[in-house]
Amino acid sequence: MPKAPAIDQQKLLDLQAVDTRLAQLAHRRATLPEQAELDALLRRHSVVSDEAVAARTAVSDVEREVTRAEADVTVVRQRADRDRARLDAGTGSPKELEGLQHELESLARRQGVLEDVELEVMERLEQAQGRASRAEAELAEVAAAVREAERRRDEALAGIATEETAAVARRQAVAMGIDDALVATYEKLRSTRGGVGAAMLRARRCEGCRLELNTVDINRLRAAAADDVVRCEECGRILVRTAESGL
Repeated sequence: MPKAPAIDQQKLLDLQAVDTRLAQLAHRRATLPEQAELDALLRRHSVVSDEAVAARTAVSDVEREVTRAEADVTVVRQRADRDRARLDAGTGSPKELEGLQHELESLARRQGVLEDVELEVMERLEQAQGRASRAEAELAEVAAAVREAERRRDEALAGIATEETAAVARRQAVAMGIDDALVATYEKLRSTRGGVGAAMLRARRCEGCRLELNTVDINRLRAAAADDVVRCEECGRILVRTAESGL
C-alpha cells in the first residue's frame, strides 16, 4: 500500500475542490447562456440581413422600371409635342396634317396607357421602399441587440477568466505542498474517474461514489496506518480519512 503523510492526503481535498471549481467554470464557459443568446441573435441577424438585401434589391429593380416607364412617357410626349407644333404651324399638305391629327390622337391614347403603367410602377416602388425601410429598421434593432449580447457575453467570460486565474494560482499553491507521488496518483485517477481523484470518507460513506462502506472495508481502513493511501473499493478513488470519517 503506497504511503503519504496524512496531512498531504487531507490537502488532496483542497486540491480536488479547486479542480472541481475549475471544471465547473469550464462547463459554464461551454454552456454560457449569454453565448446561447448571442448565437440566436446572430442567426436572426443573418436572416434579417438577407431580408434587407432582398428588399434593397427589390427597390433597385422597381426604380429601374420607373426609369423605363418615365422614359417611355417622355418619348411619347416629345413626339406629340413635335406633331402638335407641326399641326399648329400648318406645315404640309392637308393629307399630312390629317395624318398628324390621327397620330396625335393615337399618341394621346398611348400616353394615357404609359402614364397608368408609370403610376402603377411608382406605387410598387413606394411599397418596396416601405418594406426596405422596415427591414433596415429591424436590422438596426437586431444589430443593437447583438452588440448588447456581445457585451454581456464578454463580461461573463471576463468574470470566468478572473475566477479561473485565481483558482489556478490557488491550485498551484496547494499542489506544491503535497507529496509529488501522491499528486501523480491523484491526477491519474482524476483523468479516468470523471474529474474526481480523491474523496472524503464521511460517516463511513465515500463522497466520490456516495456509497457506504461495508464492515469489512471499514475494518480494513481502521487497521491502516495514518500515512497509508487507501482507495475506495467501489470507485477506486483515494479515500481521505478525517475526523468526520466515523472510523
